[in-house]
Amino acid sequence: MSRDREPADWFVNRQRSVRFDRRSLEEFGTELRRRVAGGREFAVCLASDQAVRRANLRFRGMNEATDVLSFPDSEGLHLGDILISAPRASRQARRLGHSVNQELRILLLHGLLHLLGCDHESDRGRMRRLEQTWRRRFRLPAGLIERART
Repeated sequence: MSRDREPADWFVNRQRSVRFDRRSLEEFGTELRRRVAGGREFAVCLASDQAVRRANLRFRGMNEATDVLSFPDSEGLHLGDILISAPRASRQARRLGHSVNQELRILLLHGLLHLLGCDHESDRGRMRRLEQTWRRRFRLPAGLIERART
């Protein structure tokens, strides 16, 4: 891949406070599209805590910050959109002792599994098992569902 390639059009960074390796995250997203999503497309947006809080209120009726939101799209090959709070990812990475890029990867995987129809609140452990399997394959630290259980 060329060093001066264009940024991926499916990846948008709308925040400025958290530094991360964009190229590496785009490559991971491409790998997720190929291996996990079966070639189906999705979009990713990194945003501020405030933007994610507003989206959570607007679309879920919850006036609180969160780390990742997924917005499925049932039409065509586009699975939907994933919104990630970069500042929250950065805080979680520091607290858990790994890089912000690893945390962003964990959140991206989690969001994608939601786009694929998984729901850890109601699927009797299916999403947890899938997240754990893919997390191991990609050599990622503990996922969101695992953290919630400890």
